[in-house]
Amino acid sequence: MSVSLVHGYVPAGLFLLAAIVVAALLVRRPWRRWLRVWGVAGAIGCGLGVATGLLLGMLAHLYDEDAALGVLAWFGGTGAAIAVAVAGLVVPGEGGRGRWRTALAAAAVPLLAVTGAVGTNIAVGEFANLSAVVALGDFKPITLPSTAPRLASAGNLPSSWRPPSGLRGTGRIGTVVIPPEVSGFRSRDALVYLPPAALVARPPRLPVLLLMSGQPGSPQQFAVSAQLKRHLDAFARRHRGLAPIVVVADQLGHAESNPMCVDSRLGASASYLTVDVPHWIRRHLNVLSARRDWAIGGFSQGGTCAIQLGAGHPELFGSLLDISGEVAPSRGSDADTIDSGFGGSASAYAAATPSAELARYAPYPDSVAVFGLGDGDGRFGPGVRMIAARAGAAGMHTHVFVSSGSAHDWRTVDFALENALDVFAVRWGLG
Repeated sequence: MSVSLVHGYVPAGLFLLAAIVVAALLVRRPWRRWLRVWGVAGAIGCGLGVATGLLLGMLAHLYDEDAALGVLAWFGGTGAAIAVAVAGLVVPGEGGRGRWRTALAAAAVPLLAVTGAVGTNIAVGEFANLSAVVALGDFKPITLPSTAPRLASAGNLPSSWRPPSGLRGTGRIGTVVIPPEVSGFRSRDALVYLPPAALVARPPRLPVLLLMSGQPGSPQQFAVSAQLKRHLDAFARRHRGLAPIVVVADQLGHAESNPMCVDSRLGASASYLTVDVPHWIRRHLNVLSARRDWAIGGFSQGGTCAIQLGAGHPELFGSLLDISGEVAPSRGSDADTIDSGFGGSASAYAAATPSAELARYAPYPDSVAVFGLGDGDGRFGPGVRMIAARAGAAGMHTHVFVSSGSAHDWRTVDFALENALDVFAVRWGLG
């Protein structure tokens, strides 16, 4: 279940096997006749495959436009290969050899479908392994430790932590319900990660990392596709069982919704994230209270929220992580965004942009901002660099990490998250 689906011998072996099977199906006589059959079948299959890819891109938001060429190439190639195999099933056989070819063509259809799925997954970086596929909807409610035995004295902060014997090697992750007591925002279940140090009898107070997925998306998707637990468990092993307590909150309300992390008729998403969620965390988890020990981050739309709220609430968050975020909250065109989220007020929309928030609260003498982008992200990458420059000009201590060979995808998130944790470790006194 932990074998990689994006690199290594499994995808390489699968691609090689599929190529051999297709080659075997193409070796037929008389070759002129079959060339016409394969040409017609391949063209039809390729067209249907590309059409399916375009439909999924528009309706299900399967991929970002920067990954469109690679994804559509896989859909088209897979459709053509499957069409060739299907043609081998419907064309009359050739005696014993025909029956053998029919069996091979029948076996080729599922093989080629799986191969295409693996190739498409590599293009978007969604699932790192089979366990990620299985875990997408498999998170269970987590049992939270008691908050009574908090260690509040200065000598018991993480810098002086000494792990007890029998410390777990890994943390726990599961779902929680964070009620919208003040905001009334209708959110889905959040995810909470508790590191090994949070699971002992007398846990220390720990830093907080509040994360948000992209849109469309969910807290579970962020945890699975970004391999959140793997990163945090590895971090804890390097830091004596210490790691941040991570809460992946739902800032959307629904996978297809986008309230843009402001309070509007679309929902009081901003109040939920800056009032309800922090209050719940402080009541239920053993966390440090100082702003320098709290970070907020996210990917894509969640990254936009992170810079909006991180810049707009420096009293809450001393650090932020913006991975492939936008230069402004958006629900499509500027006109649609202003009408649906800001009551038609262009000035209210302008005031909610990250640039405006940075200008309003500058200077930031003690804030850390981490930005992540893929070097192939032509759509969001330039904006991330621009906002990073403005954050630096506003006084934030900025770090920009560029992922090689990725775009607006989960490979970029994986890269940026690992580097951000190392930056935050210094911030939290752990590195």
